[in-house]
Amino acid sequence: MPSPSRPGARPALLASAAAVAGLLLAALPATVSHAADQESCRPDGLYSTPGVDVPYCSVYDSAGREKMGADHQRRVIGYFTGWRTGKDGKPAYLASDIPWDKITHINYAFAHIDKSNKISVGSDTAANPATGMTWPGVVGAEMDPQLPYKGHFNLLNKFKKQHPDVKTLISVGGWAETGGYFDDSGARVDSGGFYSMATNADGSVNQAGIDTFADSAVDFIRTYGFNGVDIDYEYPTTMKDAGNPLDWSFANARRAGLVKGYAALMKTLREKLDRAGAADGRHYMLTVAAPSSGYLLRGMETFQVQKYLDYVNIMSYDLHGAWNEYAGPNASLFDDGKDAELAAANVYGSAQYGGIGYLNTDWAYHYFRGSMPAGRINIGLPYYTRGHKNVQGGTDGLWGKASASSCPAGSGLTKCGDGAVGIDNLWHDLDTNGKESPAGSNPMWHAKNLEKGIVGDYVTDYGFPADTKLTGTYARKYDPTLVAPWLWNAEKKVFLSTEDEQSVGAKADYVVDRGIGGTMVWELAGDYDWNAAEGQYETGDTLTSLMYDKFKAATPYGAKKSNADLPSEAVNVGVEFTDFKLGDSNYPITPKLRITNNTKTALPGGTEFQFDYATSAPANASDQSGFGTKVISSDHTGSNVGGLKGDFHRVSLKLPAWQSLAPGATVDLSFNYYLPVSTPSNWTVTIGGKAYALAGDLARGTTVVEPGGGTTPTDPPTTPPGDCADPAWDASASYGGGSVVSHEGHVWKAQWWTKGEEPGTTGEWGVWRDQGAC
Repeated sequence: MPSPSRPGARPALLASAAAVAGLLLAALPATVSHAADQESCRPDGLYSTPGVDVPYCSVYDSAGREKMGADHQRRVIGYFTGWRTGKDGKPAYLASDIPWDKITHINYAFAHIDKSNKISVGSDTAANPATGMTWPGVVGAEMDPQLPYKGHFNLLNKFKKQHPDVKTLISVGGWAETGGYFDDSGARVDSGGFYSMATNADGSVNQAGIDTFADSAVDFIRTYGFNGVDIDYEYPTTMKDAGNPLDWSFANARRAGLVKGYAALMKTLREKLDRAGAADGRHYMLTVAAPSSGYLLRGMETFQVQKYLDYVNIMSYDLHGAWNEYAGPNASLFDDGKDAELAAANVYGSAQYGGIGYLNTDWAYHYFRGSMPAGRINIGLPYYTRGHKNVQGGTDGLWGKASASSCPAGSGLTKCGDGAVGIDNLWHDLDTNGKESPAGSNPMWHAKNLEKGIVGDYVTDYGFPADTKLTGTYARKYDPTLVAPWLWNAEKKVFLSTEDEQSVGAKADYVVDRGIGGTMVWELAGDYDWNAAEGQYETGDTLTSLMYDKFKAATPYGAKKSNADLPSEAVNVGVEFTDFKLGDSNYPITPKLRITNNTKTALPGGTEFQFDYATSAPANASDQSGFGTKVISSDHTGSNVGGLKGDFHRVSLKLPAWQSLAPGATVDLSFNYYLPVSTPSNWTVTIGGKAYALAGDLARGTTVVEPGGGTTPTDPPTTPPGDCADPAWDASASYGGGSVVSHEGHVWKAQWWTKGEEPGTTGEWGVWRDQGAC
């Protein structure tokens, strides 16, 4: 998550937890229902913790759609940052400035992970923006005296009482605090953050660190009245030197284990939030801010965590910027076939890529649509600009180049773009030497003033003289194929990628037309209104209100993963994509597809499996193992100029004629594709002439059965199961990583320390890995 103009001072730790939790939980309606009733409200594809009656109906309706108020058919999620307090002499943006009636969710940015692996917002002092600060004399910023803490958290809960349909989530991490955090003095502490909390130095899962963090997160949201946790981990990818350069010392050594640690983290959070929600009578939400870049996602395997999430917020911005020389849109909706960065990498010229450009919102949406209902996906919009100076070539700067002679200190780059500075970089960060980082980063209200040739009276707050004059004219340009506006100053050769009513309106229509869950905004403080009395644009809610107006009359969002009717009966045949190559070696993408027969019926040779994968990759998937993998239908072919036309490619594969799959047996095939996809879904398997769904798809309304009504195998097992020689699992015993036990006719191996977790109940990313029948 970007952090323009982000200072270092951080907020506070938990305060008087029991008293606060009692107040806040008492203020919320409890929901008591039976498990069968709750299952009717579970969103399609969402993992449910075994043995826990999760109160889904407190958040979702009987179709599995989120309840957000009668005038909110789609989400408008706004990030609210803790650092725009006004205490530094710059304009404040407080909870009283949020357009509460126009939004559905607020993500507070940020909490961090401290050295003890616990969630934290710093020391509990009067200077703490989250829990201690006050704003005397500011209308709307009066504290709620019923709460034992002050700061932003007090105000958020005060306004939530007035707007009970709005949910708040605590966001953890972000670009600046994924691998470290800022202490109370503003100094950065290199703690390791997510990287060391979830993954040990040898690449193994740090389950102890994960448990500590997850337990503290549950305590935190209960204490401060949040509805859930939003994880902004940037980034758990195997791509070398991804994320903040200050984190590379932690991240690079752990790359091989980051995806596995991420999956274990999300599963643990989901289960602990489910158990807490069952105890409290309300469903606690778990969401993430996810990358949109095909480069980063290539190193995240198939983004296996989507099943643990209420929804995903796609960071579909920062697609172009001053980290390299290519001047392009910050957040275009579509590809135009002319992206200079992609062209330089021969993406358009490679038959294997299918002419698909992957630096746009539509591509990122379809990546996630491959494994999630449209309604569990939100596209990201930036309320800030990105831009270059000294741009050469292109059309009014678009797809031109701007190379810098040197890069900002601490950027980790040896070659970067010539980022816009000064009046064209109002919301800038500082590099590690305390100097301005060139980025062309501005709130949209400042960009609107530049467009109109106005020098706002706020410029003095940012260190500019009151008599500042603009050089050149900032002409607004717009590309309807990209759905992207920008400002072009021909005299200065400055290119600033922006958003305004035209582009946001088109993106809102895109959300409505495709049944998408909604939008996510970074950050609310960048929106604008026109102040006629002052003759300038200022902070407002023009873009947010536009989305609200578009969404309130929309039809309900898409709540099903599959666009086709799948069988109502499912069988317990496991499928897993595993053994991915790391980083840049992961091309072509060639994981093993592992199929495990967890039923009591042998699957004969020739058994057919079908599944969908996302149109974010071209329709050229294959295998190298004799399973005859082929695409049998496709919702999209050709390039993606102007958008991908559909969601899925349908694939068929068959067990080889000589390869039966006995109960408990596993078979691997080498799968092959060329652009990233999230976990393939909507599986079917045909057994004895009847098609079944797979239990692992977690589809609503399916019943898990034994194929053929539980009859005995018609095909003898390849390797008949024998007696279990390994010691039987003991619920009271402790097991270290690598321990092997037997349980219910199977051998199980522990991936890390565990106690009391029954083999066969912890799932594909859990502690126990099935080694097959005894």
